[in-house]
Amino acid sequence: MNSVDNVAKVLRLFTPDRGVLSVTEVSQLLGLAKSSTSRLLKAMAQAGLLAVAGQGAGYSVGNLIFETSRRHRAHSTLSVIADEALARIVKATGHTGYIAMLDGTEVLGLRMRPGSKPLRVVTSPGDRLPAFCSSTGRAMLARLDDPAVRALYPAPLQPPSPNAPQTIDDLLAALATVREKGWSLATDEILPGVESIAVCVDDRESGERVAICLSYSAAMISANEKSRIVTLLMRAGCEVGMKFDDEHWSAARFAAFAAPSLNEAA
Repeated sequence: MNSVDNVAKVLRLFTPDRGVLSVTEVSQLLGLAKSSTSRLLKAMAQAGLLAVAGQGAGYSVGNLIFETSRRHRAHSTLSVIADEALARIVKATGHTGYIAMLDGTEVLGLRMRPGSKPLRVVTSPGDRLPAFCSSTGRAMLARLDDPAVRALYPAPLQPPSPNAPQTIDDLLAALATVREKGWSLATDEILPGVESIAVCVDDRESGERVAICLSYSAAMISANEKSRIVTLLMRAGCEVGMKFDDEHWSAARFAAFAAPSLNEAA
């Protein structure tokens, strides 16, 4: 494993619940010698990738990561336009919304719009979820063909619940449904009682791909409200997709969602 791989692995160890890591923790989590781990973390700190936590407690994520993240978001036009569409849907429905991207077999949260409902489902930007058992992940995986999906998952799936796809064949069947409908649904898969719906949009020129998602309590939503969420997300997919030459949204079966203005969501 080269040094770049080790740097990436160290950065992925940080989570919202694990903001500071000691040399010993990193050494144990990555299976590296303590001496080489210490040298690696010091080098990352000198480069600005890590920062020394107070009173020698260990290391936290450095300012360079946040600065780079801000620059990426500032120039990520598809993410910006998708987030604007999401903001209108969140305002209209009161449910929490997300913009996410696909990173290998994981979904990486880019943006979060908190809803106004008393019961909110919140994951923060930077959080990661398994792609195969999330609505955002399946919305984006559906843009790949079946051989590409199989290549991403050479080992058996590790479903977090009985409601998630249990095998690669289950996943491929779910993705076929997403391709036909244009939207992805996940219920009680990663978080009990939580349901989410997502659509995917591509920027044909840059290759950027994001998912637009709404999540809510599965027990507290009516069939009419769920249908409304699907309609609003599909309209958003068409609206944003047309701006970025996403051929997926030009299919005749989605024409009904392209005509109404998203402003009707208000």
